[in-house]
Amino acid sequence: MKANTVPGEQPGTGADATAVGMPAGLLAALVVALLALPGLGTRYYLNGDLHIIHSLLSLFFSINLLICYWEVCLFLRRDHIETRTEFWRRRQRETGRTPAIEFLSTRVPMRRILSPAIWADVWATYSLFDGSFADRRTWGFNADVANGFVTPVPTLILYAAFTVDFLPPVVAGILGLMLCWQWTYVTSVYWVSFFLVGRQRQITRGQLYAWVGATNAPWVLFALLGLYVSLRLILDGDYGVLGW
Repeated sequence: MKANTVPGEQPGTGADATAVGMPAGLLAALVVALLALPGLGTRYYLNGDLHIIHSLLSLFFSINLLICYWEVCLFLRRDHIETRTEFWRRRQRETGRTPAIEFLSTRVPMRRILSPAIWADVWATYSLFDGSFADRRTWGFNADVANGFVTPVPTLILYAAFTVDFLPPVVAGILGLMLCWQWTYVTSVYWVSFFLVGRQRQITRGQLYAWVGATNAPWVLFALLGLYVSLRLILDGDYGVLGW
């Protein structure tokens, strides 16, 4: 067994179940927390409080920024993902373990925390629930790649505007409507396409709810909240909906 691989893994990802580093799942959570902290801290510093809607949207924007990086990795390592999907399929047959959980528990060396080869396994393991992400011809693959390249900048602008109200409310509201509507629409179409091609028949009900439903739900539920906030910004002409 190579020193830089999980048991049975093909060399090259740099993830290791026993190496010095941080489990991939914990590292992802830490990144989200670090991205959300500036918004929450700035809000508290300027206003002396935390607002539930602002806090939820700050968390969601932070999650989306992390996912955007993973989606860029999806594009950059698309050939590698197809190969890794087959590896994880064999690994599941050999061990009986859920590949997504096994990957999230493997340690990522600190020198490789930005490695696309490591984070490509996010998609390789998810492809066992939905093969779309190992096939660049599908809606799921292309919709996620588009999100990864298109939404980081408007996400950062909205994150900053909701935190320090540096944009006119109507401008922030229009940008929010555009961004949140496309999140709601694209994710809804993804779910519809998932069922139309019958992928739900290839996995268990628990996997469907946990990995396909729950992991994609934020881009509908939080986006709907963002739509509400954006409409209020336009109609009210101020940031009162965010407690300003």
